Amino acid sequence: MSDEVRPGFVRVRLDLSYDGTGFHGWAKQAGGKRTVQGEIEDALRTVTRSGDAVHELTVAGRTDAGVHARGQVAHVDLPEEVWGEHREKLLKRLAGRLPKDVRVWALTEAAPGFNARFAALWRRYVYRVGDQAGGVDPLLRNHVLWHDWPLDVAAMDAAAKTLVGEHDFAAYAKKREGASTVREIFDFGARRRADGVVEVEVRADAFCHNQVRSMVGALLFVGDGHRGVEWPRKVLDAGVRDSAVHVVRALGLTLEEVAYPADGLLAERQSQARRVRGVVHGVRAPRQPLTPGSRPGG
Repeated sequence: MSDEVRPGFVRVRLDLSYDGTGFHGWAKQAGGKRTVQGEIEDALRTVTRSGDAVHELTVAGRTDAGVHARGQVAHVDLPEEVWGEHREKLLKRLAGRLPKDVRVWALTEAAPGFNARFAALWRRYVYRVGDQAGGVDPLLRNHVLWHDWPLDVAAMDAAAKTLVGEHDFAAYAKKREGASTVREIFDFGARRRADGVVEVEVRADAFCHNQVRSMVGALLFVGDGHRGVEWPRKVLDAGVRDSAVHVVRALGLTLEEVAYPADGLLAERQSQARRVRGVVHGVRAPRQPLTPGSRPGG
């Protein structure tokens, strides 16, 4: 099953980036809080002269407050007449209307079966940490967390590798009623850049709420010597939240990339993802292998 674009509408893919510092996350919220979704939808409504109509966005990764995105992907269903009238100048007009901390880089008519959330094969996040005694470069202060203990990156990398694979990540997730916590991590590791910043990179089919920041918190405990390399896996296997696992601050986290299959496989991938996450009939179905032929999505 895949969602159908309503007659008279066109599905448009957006590739975008934002600095999450000044946002209360991606998703619109009550009370007038500033969000990425709210800013883009307001700008779309203004530049297309749509009056009170709301062109609602669906996104690949619903980032939390303070989390950044370099390779975010979303889609919106626009009336055919609106897309036809504005498509040539829409990107430039959005650039003039949007605030400087969010940019839309591309607007393209989506292939049949495309859904920014459910057709995605994987998301890739990077968390950046500085452990230098003097702190973090002031120019990076909103994108790099300062950890005031020296980090053993080799130990962090070894610990990360123990979490690769398909597991129930309940121990690293904020529980949501009725939501599955089974996810598949394809790659997970840590490295130190030439400038000394430590990068923790993880790629998975999808992530539970707070999962990435919780796993990074566990790796930092390993890196600074407070826990052994085997500890993050023990926490995973226990299946319950461990009070020693801290959810690190959002500022160090960036959604770097989202990947999608070839156009002809989009509908199949979307249907598969909906089954896996229990969207169809409200029940979790057996997982199936990912469809080959992925390509980067931003």
